[in-house]
Amino acid sequence: MSRAAVFRQLCSLATAGGLMLVALSASAQSAVERGRYLTAASGCAGCHTEDREDAVPFAGGRAIKSAFGTFYSPNITPDRETGIGNWSDAQFIAALHDGIRPDGASYFPAFPFPSYTGMTTDDALDIKAYLFSLPAVRQANRAHELPWYLRSRLAARAWKLLYFRAGRFAPDPSRDDSWNRGAYLVRHLGHCGQCHTPRSRFGALIADRELAGSPSGVKEDSVPNITPHEADGIGTWSAPDLELFLEIGMLPDGDFAGAGMGQVIDENTSQLTGEDRSAITNYLRALPALPDKRS
Repeated sequence: MSRAAVFRQLCSLATAGGLMLVALSASAQSAVERGRYLTAASGCAGCHTEDREDAVPFAGGRAIKSAFGTFYSPNITPDRETGIGNWSDAQFIAALHDGIRPDGASYFPAFPFPSYTGMTTDDALDIKAYLFSLPAVRQANRAHELPWYLRSRLAARAWKLLYFRAGRFAPDPSRDDSWNRGAYLVRHLGHCGQCHTPRSRFGALIADRELAGSPSGVKEDSVPNITPHEADGIGTWSAPDLELFLEIGMLPDGDFAGAGMGQVIDENTSQLTGEDRSAITNYLRALPALPDKRS
């Protein structure tokens, strides 16, 4: 082979390699961008950012009060010592789908893995790609403040054996695409039921009261019924009312959502596309209309 031919072949290989690198880079960037959207849809910042003015997003430390004690959210920035910087893809998936920590212990359900278990693996990995694109923040995690009988992770494992069933979201073929997208966003990414569904004395969601409101939320306030019940829920809201609420937090009477839901609007639903807010609206309006449970 002549020198000229060798040179042309080397140029060709270099061009192909360059194109491959560009393609890989574009793919990675695309995963980060998709992950940014999905992280907002999953409400990660709300729990994993401390409740103070100068808090660093995703560095953890937010107190989550419950009937079982106070949990502190962990640092999920890519810091290798205090965050999730050493986590593999498999470990990240196990946390979201199965509620399992990298050391094999079980998470308490204050981390909403019972909802995230329905998330697709691709969506979960895109979220990981976005989180790993953020600056690493060195901030140690705080220990939970729990009664003695919950300090062992065996309690979390026992809870999972009794109340948790892992599984991905399966679209309902009898429903249209918008309903199924809304179901995926509400039940899994947005984990709305974790606040809006009442719990049993052992902290399990009461399935037949899905989204019918809870007497105690994260901030110990009651959480409203968001089923389409006319007297107790959002049955008198029109679809545009609900879509506008999800976008800017304004209620049909002109008032605005309070602090807890206001944060969800700011960091989650307002960041979604209009099409996704419409899907959430369609799903909520198609739920069974459940009255508040009265004693």
